[in-house]
Amino acid sequence: MTGKETTGRTIKVTLILCLVCSILVSSVVVLLRPLQKRNVQLDIERVILKLTEISKNPYELSEKQVASLYKQITPKLVDLTTGKFIETTANGNDVNSYNQRTATKDPRLSVALEQKQDIANIKREPLVAKVYVVYRDKKIDTIVLPISGYGLWSTMYGFIALESDLNTVRGMSFYEQGETPGLGGEVDNPQWKASWKGKEVYNNKGDVALHLVKIKNQNKQQHEIDALSGASMTSAGVSNLIKFWMSDSGFKPLLTHLKGES
Repeated sequence: MTGKETTGRTIKVTLILCLVCSILVSSVVVLLRPLQKRNVQLDIERVILKLTEISKNPYELSEKQVASLYKQITPKLVDLTTGKFIETTANGNDVNSYNQRTATKDPRLSVALEQKQDIANIKREPLVAKVYVVYRDKKIDTIVLPISGYGLWSTMYGFIALESDLNTVRGMSFYEQGETPGLGGEVDNPQWKASWKGKEVYNNKGDVALHLVKIKNQNKQQHEIDALSGASMTSAGVSNLIKFWMSDSGFKPLLTHLKGES
């Protein structure tokens, strides 16, 4: 056998192995995709259960237990322009089929934001949002609103939960973020997240007042949260996303409408 034949055969075998491995990897990715999507949804459901205080330790619960408790949550679609609940989106999605993050990337289901307006640096805002409501005696006990905004390195995705007065914070949590561990990544710190409880979003004039402050003291005002130490950009990002999503550009029309109904 000549050297050329040996080299040619080696290359052929290598290419075949690469092809086989590529097919196997692709097949595994396709097979695991539904499981990955379900795990992401399960994590979101656990965050919502925690914020609404339906469960204190949702991460210790089985998937079946989470599903049982999650029945107390009522997902709803809201038109961000009118601030009213709707049954379906413009393209026919209902609350079960609608994906807000996918909609944000679709020009038909979202709107491009001007730089002055886009303080959360999200580029596009969906026309419809999915919110989560807990009812007690047919009245809103807790409402959970999706929030997102850019920090230092990543877009942070999370929720803020408000009590029945639609102003007092019951809890806040991010379920996805890529900030610096030990610095901006402290948005996942349980102690820091707990400091949001009882704070108020709006001041007496109805303006968004909730924000992060750098100076740490024991006498925080009702609208102040300690900034993250050594993470000024992430802290600014959190303040900006709260200001955006709780303003007229975000959920204020919905909250105003709900207050009027109550």
